[in-house]
Amino acid sequence: MSNMIEIKALHKSYGSRKVLNNVSLTLESGTIVGLLGPNGCGKTSLIKIIAGIIQDYEGKVMIDGRSPDEYTKSIVSYLPEKTYLGENLKAKDALDFFEDFYSDFDREKASKMLSQFKLDPNQKIKSMSKGMQEKVQLILVMSRKAKVYLLDEPLGGLDPASRKAMLDIILNNYSEDAVVLLSTHLINDVERIFDRVIMVGESRILIDDTVDNIREKNGKSVEELFEEVFKC
Repeated sequence: MSNMIEIKALHKSYGSRKVLNNVSLTLESGTIVGLLGPNGCGKTSLIKIIAGIIQDYEGKVMIDGRSPDEYTKSIVSYLPEKTYLGENLKAKDALDFFEDFYSDFDREKASKMLSQFKLDPNQKIKSMSKGMQEKVQLILVMSRKAKVYLLDEPLGGLDPASRKAMLDIILNNYSEDAVVLLSTHLINDVERIFDRVIMVGESRILIDDTVDNIREKNGKSVEELFEEVFKC
């Protein structure tokens, strides 16, 4: 495994409010990493910095050996927390857009997953439920052969059965030489797929360890450790 993401002494503030304070971490290819923490702790800001969306920060951020630029944006597949697809788009229009915009997009894989989840490619986004919209967006993101997958709360609008199916999509479709960084509040549903967990609070990293170590050293599940750290 190689280091796909390297961050050193990262600082990010919004006015006088500091959301990331001296954050340093390394993410290796071939791993699925859980990014956990309470609302407002800086998870989304960290993801957006890696995606190249936020550029006004202090510190060093390297993706595949380069600072965020056009190249790094081309190898990052990013799923934001909020729906970004136009309401009047049909699902097949979204596939057309991704196929035109991303050279690593696998149209056949995306079409198969739409069929698997019984999603009508001719249905407009605005007539879909929130859960259906989230499925379409995750299918689009995971149908790219990217080196970095950034998933910000991808499962919030799904029922438990759909969550399991979508987690299987993540497990079965990310590239073996890629890293997945997944932010979520649904720890109990998701921790089975994590290789490693990063817990962020008070604008800094509080826990950064493998899931195996967490269970062996603490005798706790990831969710139990989260509740202990954040006094839930």
